[in-house]
This record gives sequence, structure tokens and C-alpha cells, in this order.
Amino acid sequence: MVTSVTPFLMFQNGVAELAMAFYVSLFPNAEVLEVERYGPGEQGPDGSVKVALFRLGDQRVKCIDSPVRHAFDFTPSFSFFVECQSEDELISLATPLAEGGMVLMPLDNYGFSQRFTWVSDRFGVSWQLNLAQ
Repeated sequence: MVTSVTPFLMFQNGVAELAMAFYVSLFPNAEVLEVERYGPGEQGPDGSVKVALFRLGDQRVKCIDSPVRHAFDFTPSFSFFVECQSEDELISLATPLAEGGMVLMPLDNYGFSQRFTWVSDRFGVSWQLNLAQ
């Protein structure tokens, strides 16, 4: 029987801890829950993130610094969908998330939402930010 389903972010360039700290700094009541690091002689670089767990709202997310190089990376086909209570909150998240990344859909009224934007952050992770109705 399945006990849990958790998003898992694999970073390939040693930035898992930076990304996790960035995300936790943006969301109220977010926190880093666990960090396990590679030690001397292990597969990954000493001190890099072997596995970590953090929480954004009610969502728990795992991440790693992959010691193995892969021919793939993040894709916008997977994104975090964030419901915001106000336009100010939406903008306060969208602005730093898009900085150094890319705006995939600019903040606008798209019919399905009065205020919506889709961004890919500087780490390559995609975020859909929506004004809750």
C-alpha cells in the first residue's frame, strides 16, 4: 500500500540547498524539515545535499544534489500550482521566482483566471501562480 506521494526535485549542479532556502524564504510558514549531506568518500561531493525535505504550505517536497549527470533537467510540464489570496501576494511571489529565470505566461487575465502567471525560476523549476477566486 502506498504511504505517501511527494514531489522530488533533482538538482544537477549542486544548488539544492540554495533552491530550498530560496523557496522557504518566499512562502510564509515554510521550513526546512531535514537535510542529509554526503560525507567523505560517498558518491556525491562532500557536504552536498544527499536528500532533503522541506515544506511550502501544506506541501512537503524532497530534493537532492544528484551526483550523477543526466541528459534531462526540469521541464515546465511539471510545475507547482500556487493559489494566492491577493494580487499583492501573487506579485510578491512571481517577481522573485521569475528573477534570473523566465516568464512563460505573463501576469494577465486568461479567462480561466483573472490574474495568473507561469514562471520558470533560476533553478529551472516551474511555478503557476493564480489569484484564488
